[in-house]
Amino acid sequence: MGKRLKKLKKIRLHHEGIHTLVAGAALLLVLNTLLYVLFPSRIPFYIFLTLSATVYLVVVNFFRCPIRIYDGDTDHLVVAPADGRVVVVEEVEENEYFHDRRIMVSIFMSLFNVHANWVPVDGTIKLVEHQDGNFHSAWLPKASIENERSTVVITTPDGTEILVRQIAGAMARRIVTYAQPGEDCFIDEHLGFIKFGSRVDLFLPTSAQVCVSLHQKTSGNETIVARLSSEQGV
Repeated sequence: MGKRLKKLKKIRLHHEGIHTLVAGAALLLVLNTLLYVLFPSRIPFYIFLTLSATVYLVVVNFFRCPIRIYDGDTDHLVVAPADGRVVVVEEVEENEYFHDRRIMVSIFMSLFNVHANWVPVDGTIKLVEHQDGNFHSAWLPKASIENERSTVVITTPDGTEILVRQIAGAMARRIVTYAQPGEDCFIDEHLGFIKFGSRVDLFLPTSAQVCVSLHQKTSGNETIVARLSSEQGV
């Protein structure tokens, strides 16, 4: 029981969801009250009450914001920027920033995952760029280059550049990125938030040692995605 309470204390609601949850609660309260008053039969009221409560709890679950602190040495380490499932692990040509071969690791977040995004490496923010685009399903390969997205490039202390790309999905309509160029950033910090179904791509040097596999579940700020070469600037 003590461990369960301790775990619950480390979970809170993300501030990005406060307005949505308050407005949603008010709307559902009004609708349920009208059904209760207008229908003599209580069956429609109880059906709608059950459905609305279920939907609201799903949304509350979506806006969970676990407090996670990585316990260990973070040198040359890349941690998962998001909760979800690995849908891509492959070497690709990255043509928007690096224009060379990179290892791409993509994590898909379902509606039931935490959608807060974490900084994957210690370093300095070099670039933050938002690009408008389509809203294909986030698990599709073309989503990485065609969907609305936010690109963040981080330079690690040894000069290695890591690209993190937040990608909107078919349901997602808002990407929030907290990173600002020139700022120092660290593992354990939030990078941003994506609302309602999405994905995060990592582009790593080809020398990186990937530590996750296809279809593996990840936990943001906890799962080790890769270890970087200790050779500077690789």
